[in-house]
Order: sequence, then structure tokens, then C-alpha cells
Amino acid sequence: MANKKERVNVVYSTNPNFQYEYEEEEQIETLAPEKQNLRVTLDSKQRNGKTVILVQGFVGTDDDLKDLAKLLKNKCGVGGSVKDGQIIIQGELKEKVLAILCDNHYRVK
Repeated sequence: MANKKERVNVVYSTNPNFQYEYEEEEQIETLAPEKQNLRVTLDSKQRNGKTVILVQGFVGTDDDLKDLAKLLKNKCGVGGSVKDGQIIIQGELKEKVLAILCDNHYRVK
């Protein structure tokens, strides 16, 4: 059952047979790796001088994005996270990240 905060239009009803309406979230279908256009960039802005790799442009579900991030973190042996539809990998490992993505048939720039 959905959360109370996701109800649409009606707050409360005395009708015992009333069915609440809930917002339907559209799931974006994940594109095949060959059709993805990923952009890999170095970034150190607002990170206290630490350099990170940003992987942007992934089209698909959050679970698939997290799986890709986990693969990259494991292969590079570093930490990272997923925020706002982009993967953040710690360190200056741009060439290694590009190689891993190319090995998995992703199109990268």
C-alpha cells in the first residue's frame, strides 16, 4: 500500500468504500549500453579541493544507475555515490573509468 503522503486530491473520507488515488511514478526504461551517451568529467568545485569523476547522462532506472556506480567503484577500488542522476567517483581516475565503461560497451565522451 502506498504512503499517506502520496495521496492525491482527497485528504479524508467518511465513506468506508472510498479508494484513495495515488500518484503513478513513470519508470524510465533503461537504454542498452550501446545507446547510452555518457559524459565523464573531472570536478573539484565545492569539494574542498578534492577531485572527483562525474559520470553524467545515464538514461534509465535508479537501480541500474546504482549498479553501474557499484561496478565502477569496485573496479577502481575507491568510494563514490549516486546523486541527482549522476555517478560521483572519488579520485583522479578518469582514464580508468573511461576504460571500464568502454569495456562494458558504453558510449562515452
